[in-house]
Amino acid sequence: MSETQVRRPPEGRYGPARADDARADRRLKVLGAVLGALGLGVIGWFGYDYVSGSEVSGQLTAFRVESAARTTAELEVRKDAGAGGVCTVRALAQDKAEVGRRDVRIAPGHAAESVTAVVRTTARATSVELVGCQRG
Repeated sequence: MSETQVRRPPEGRYGPARADDARADRRLKVLGAVLGALGLGVIGWFGYDYVSGSEVSGQLTAFRVESAARTTAELEVRKDAGAGGVCTVRALAQDKAEVGRRDVRIAPGHAAESVTAVVRTTARATSVELVGCQRG
């Protein structure tokens, strides 16, 4: 055999032909593109839901410590008129330990409303804070 001749193995003996490899590569690329697009769509959906899901917001406007076992908080809540929600209020002692907590349900109806929440405490509170509001 001369140096210019190349020995080739018998056809099909060592795997599929190159045309089959190209076809498989093309299928894998299409499958990867479809899965990538679906993944981006799912991430976009969750991102949109997270950003648009915060339709209830509140602000603590006043609080009164009535006794060692009771504190009252005044909230101003803003939301979509048809949305309901839950606002969490907590009472703190002088050392910033939590001495009371209450989830206040906000019924669908008005876009803005004032809410009074009575928080029962285990010790005398010195401050009250609004932890946050969410749909619910």
